[in-house]
Amino acid sequence: MPPTPLRGRLSARKQKLVVDFIEANIAEEISLARLAKLADLSRYHFARAFRQTFGVPPHRYHLARRMERATKLLTQSTLPVTQIALRVGFSETSSFTRAYRRYAGVTPSDCRRD
Repeated sequence: MPPTPLRGRLSARKQKLVVDFIEANIAEEISLARLAKLADLSRYHFARAFRQTFGVPPHRYHLARRMERATKLLTQSTLPVTQIALRVGFSETSSFTRAYRRYAGVTPSDCRRD
């Protein structure tokens, strides 16, 4: 008999579906409605279950994954910051720099230097 999911959380199968979708579309804007549809839940129930499962709302999780990918690119590649910003879904370097500073406490250039 398969283990029962903890009440109010996404099942392991739905977690994998959602996380895989976010990873595959890291640079895209992903709506709550799209994720909820993927998990076959209403937007309200999906948002609640996602937060209970991962500890953060879907948007914040997606942004954190984008910033983690950016950090990896900053530290392991020689791509210009502008290219990294585009690869993680930012159309302007300034908005990427602002978001990255909020996330990591340093600018992308400072991260690269360290």
